[in-house]
This record gives sequence, C-alpha cells and structure tokens, in this order.
Amino acid sequence: VQLQASGGGQVQPGGSLRLSCALSGRPFSNYALAWFRQNPGKEREFVAAINWNGGMTYYGDSVKGRFTISRDNAVNTMYLQMNSLKPEDTAVYYCGTEGYSESYYPDRLSSSKYRYWGQGTQVTVSS
Repeated sequence: VQLQASGGGQVQPGGSLRLSCALSGRPFSNYALAWFRQNPGKEREFVAAINWNGGMTYYGDSVKGRFTISRDNAVNTMYLQMNSLKPEDTAVYYCGTEGYSESYYPDRLSSSKYRYWGQGTQVTVSS
C-alpha cells in the first residue's frame, strides 16, 4: 500500500484548503483512512477518519465543525476539506491506514496503530 498526500500550502486565518490522499497498490475501497497532523517535537495528532465506504466519519475535538473528511472510491482518493483555518492548525498533515476496512475507537486515535503512511503535506496558517 502506498499513500500520497497533497494539497497543502499557506493560507490566512479564516481561509480554506483541501487536502487529497491517493492510495495505490491495493484496492482503495478495502481500507478505512485517516488524517493526522504533527508539529516538530510533538506527537502525531488524530484529525479525522473515514471508513471504507464513507458511511462513518470521525473527528478530533479541535477540528469538529470546521473540517470535513470524505472519499471517492471511484478515483481512489480521500479528501480533507479544511475551513475556518486557525494558526494552531499549522502542521504537517499525514494520511494513513491501519489496514482495515473499518475504524474503531480507541485504536483510530493512536498513530502507532497505523501500518501505512503517506509522506505528509505542510499546512501553514498565517497572516
């Protein structure tokens, strides 16, 4: 399984960005997927997760109501729509999968449970 994250950049506070994550090497619809983020010297933080068909979504408390995770199995891509961005959203964003079709609590919150990761994409929120 190979994951490729893209879409990061610099945006002003209150702005929006959409991240994408493409999966290759195995059937995309086999996997639940998640977004995490990380700053230097800090642990990787859970942002959002989505199950194999998009029917179930989960969010970290700090992004609820502002971020939306989705997926399009026809094009093997997952998305993270980020609205009302704040400076504290600045981080490298990673997409990952535990390797299962569903995402279960509490494992989905722990980066150590994820078998595959993309390379990360930088998001900077600054005026």
